[in-house]
Amino acid sequence: MSAASSLLNEDQFLCSICLDVFTDPVSTPCGHNFCKACISEHWDRNVPSQCPNCQKVFNIKPDLQVNTFISEMAAQFRQSAQQKASSSSSEQQVVKPGEVPCDACTGTRLKALKSCLVCLESYCETHLEPHLTRPGLKKHQLIDPEENLEGRMCVKHDKLLELFCKTDQVCVCMLCTVLDHKTHDVVPLKEEYEGKKAELGKTDAEIQKMIQKRRLKIQEMNRSVELSKEGADREIADGVQVFTALKESVERSQAELIDTILEKQRETEEQAEGFIKELEQEISELKKRSSEVEQLSRSEDQLHLLQSFTSLNAAPPTKNWTEVRVHPSYEGTVRIAYERAVWQLGQTIRKQMTKLLSKVELKRVQQYEVEVTLDPDTAHPYLILSDDGKQVNFGDVKKNLPDNPERFDACVNVLAKQSFSSGRFYYEVQVKGKTEWDLGVTRESINRKGEITVSPQKGYWVIWLRNENEYEALDPDVRLSLKSQPEKVGVFVDYEEGLVSFYDVDAPALIYSFTGCCFKEKLYPYFCPCLNDGGKNSAPLIISPVNHTE
Repeated sequence: MSAASSLLNEDQFLCSICLDVFTDPVSTPCGHNFCKACISEHWDRNVPSQCPNCQKVFNIKPDLQVNTFISEMAAQFRQSAQQKASSSSSEQQVVKPGEVPCDACTGTRLKALKSCLVCLESYCETHLEPHLTRPGLKKHQLIDPEENLEGRMCVKHDKLLELFCKTDQVCVCMLCTVLDHKTHDVVPLKEEYEGKKAELGKTDAEIQKMIQKRRLKIQEMNRSVELSKEGADREIADGVQVFTALKESVERSQAELIDTILEKQRETEEQAEGFIKELEQEISELKKRSSEVEQLSRSEDQLHLLQSFTSLNAAPPTKNWTEVRVHPSYEGTVRIAYERAVWQLGQTIRKQMTKLLSKVELKRVQQYEVEVTLDPDTAHPYLILSDDGKQVNFGDVKKNLPDNPERFDACVNVLAKQSFSSGRFYYEVQVKGKTEWDLGVTRESINRKGEITVSPQKGYWVIWLRNENEYEALDPDVRLSLKSQPEKVGVFVDYEEGLVSFYDVDAPALIYSFTGCCFKEKLYPYFCPCLNDGGKNSAPLIISPVNHTE
């Protein structure tokens, strides 16, 4: 019997109704075999009696007897299968607390590898094999081991939850769609699962972006603190140099100045620390939410994902950090303290200290040096630009250039390629040998065609030289009294403070400042070499590298 059973195919010992090894096998008149209980229950539910395999109809229900030969063969096969399962169980993992056990194991229960949503049972490696090899069972849906498979059944109709009602946002069975959700928008569970999983992916991507932005913001703030500290150190050093010259009479003012700068620096650091603490807290909350989203998005359990999706914690409240900046508040402290001390010491010391502080001020703004090159697409056709974009002068021949919207067509002006919409920037222009010139900055939307009115109201913050020694700030017309003619002019802009300042680099001295400006557009450096005036004004305007003042 053992030798014979080994030659038979495994499927020959399976009941086509229960898909398990025969129990009390019986044969129908048409020659097919079934478990006695299976075929009896089948015929009790279906009239007239019909063979489940060949569909032969029996008008009179056959009187079935147990087929002893097949019964012995099935028993032999079952014993062999149990021995095989017993020998392989030693290689498989015995179920541990918290793990899902195999429902088919009769002795020592092994750890389940998969759960079947059709059979509503979980299987170890041995008992899972039929679901991987037999055609009828291979169609069943397998998931990672799940202990509470009954929770996947509709509590009202005892049917598998395989649909999702988008109207009520709940999982439903087929019978639910006919009765309770007849007019609702119902889709397959898998379709809604894939949609929600994709949505979770987008949510996680957004969270990661928010985390990255906040990390970059922390780096920016740390850098701001470093720069602020460097600036504070420079201010302290300059303050010490200024007040040392005043000897003992201003030692008290010197100490007060240092204390003030350090206190304001501490305020800057405390402000930054507060912002960083808030950012780190938001990152912590976002990481926690990201972990929840990532864990849920990895789930292959469609029902679990959909049922858990609506209960996922709402996104933590976060601040819009885009406009948050750490600004040092000590700048100008040296000047204020100095002016208080110099007033006490008289006009002689005032002149000496003014020159020293102008040098300090110029040194401070020179640290914001930027690269500036001329834009040929904006240059008037009479202007000649150097190949490196650093020089411009008026030419004798008008070039044939396209009249694009950016080009000046009446005034001999040119703008820089670079634009600035935040922060601070500084550059220097050599004006040596010229009798007329214009320098400054303009907003992007200025009129570039026809005659132009130069004023802050029209978007120009400009100073100029006329008739060799007549300097004006076009604010709208402020005559400037300069002790010497500048050969190199420095231009400094603080976008947020609304400040445009011009310096005589060699003096060094402040020429003029436009204050209280309101910038809302990009700003472009502006240059006008003016006409040649018979060769008197033929020297070019030259954008020069900054030679940092010592």
